[in-house]
Amino acid sequence: MNISGHAIVAGVVGWPIAHSLSPRLHGFWLREHAIDGAYVPLTVARTDFARVVEALRNAGFAGINVTVPHKQAAFAIAHELDDAARLTGAANLLLFRDGRIEARNTDSDGLYQALHEALGESAKGKKAVLLGAGGAARGVALALARLGISDLAILNRNEVRAQNLANAFADKTATTMHGANLDAWSKYAGDAALVVNATSAGMTGNAPLDLALDALDHSAAVCDIVYNPLQTELLKGALARGLKVIDGLGMLMHQAVPAFEAFYGVTPIVSPALRAELEEALGA
Repeated sequence: MNISGHAIVAGVVGWPIAHSLSPRLHGFWLREHAIDGAYVPLTVARTDFARVVEALRNAGFAGINVTVPHKQAAFAIAHELDDAARLTGAANLLLFRDGRIEARNTDSDGLYQALHEALGESAKGKKAVLLGAGGAARGVALALARLGISDLAILNRNEVRAQNLANAFADKTATTMHGANLDAWSKYAGDAALVVNATSAGMTGNAPLDLALDALDHSAAVCDIVYNPLQTELLKGALARGLKVIDGLGMLMHQAVPAFEAFYGVTPIVSPALRAELEEALGA
């Protein structure tokens, strides 16, 4: 990579961050479009987040992507919010412009694009289960509403957080949402046309979810927004049962398009070559 003193610099902030494919993804597009720029991974603890963001803004960064566990903190420090960030209460993209911080949520559109590519209109009017109630789950809930899911059960180990997320979307979408404890899985799984894991369970270094997938109908689809590893234990279990699976790369690639455009002024394309690059990085 050759950059000049005029290079546009952006990055991704998280804790941990070593697993992130975002530098490889944005690096692919930077090379493809011969842009004088760089995209760097930054490991930042919860307690340091606001100070680091301010330092990056003062250092001339164009902006940053934000991943676990900072998406709600990113929302909280912004001066301006797009509609998706405002509705979800979480942001995965911060842009530094004219001394102000603009927050966006591109996760919801990224997942919507990935699910629509895989399922088309087949999930419209159907029921779904969302696993998790953190910052990532907020974008997922919005994507599922946009997909046309009629009824969404949000399951989380902390039932109050699940109920709070469901309440946050009350009267804001046409989808009926309700929260429950993860132990209620068997109650909702049988009617679910789609299951989405929005937790970090199954990510490299984390224990997988312990779910009985035989509770699902044979026509159900299972999506895991975790992409490292590409085939999580959840997806392996779904494949073993002959269920349709959607891995996390689609969401990752599609959510990155508006971020790259905002950072570098070029609209990139999600292509088979990009997916091959990321699969190679994962050893898939």
